[in-house]
Amino acid sequence: MPASVLSAAQIAVTVALVAWMISGFTRLPGRWLRWKMFCRGNFIIVTLTGTKDGRTEPVSAYSYLTPGSFLLGPPQLVAIVNHLVRSGRYDRIDGHGRLLTERGEQSLEVRDSRVVVL
Repeated sequence: MPASVLSAAQIAVTVALVAWMISGFTRLPGRWLRWKMFCRGNFIIVTLTGTKDGRTEPVSAYSYLTPGSFLLGPPQLVAIVNHLVRSGRYDRIDGHGRLLTERGEQSLEVRDSRVVVL
């Protein structure tokens, strides 16, 4: 195969690969270089307080994540709060935080062991 043909094929494959990679970073037209994984990700920054027999103590929801996980999403927070109350460790859990999504930030509260997005 002549060198000029191989070079043209390499250039065509490279251009196609670059175009495919750029389109993978776009979620919607007009939004360049946004990786789909992060555009659709929801995660929470939260401060919780657990109450048991009238005594309160801080609760770290992040210590209940699976090893290697560092993002706390709404379903995980609900599951952790439900587990802590149903297991009898706490009578109730309250707290506040922020829900971060592709649409921006939203306030989040945990009231009487129920997660409420405001």
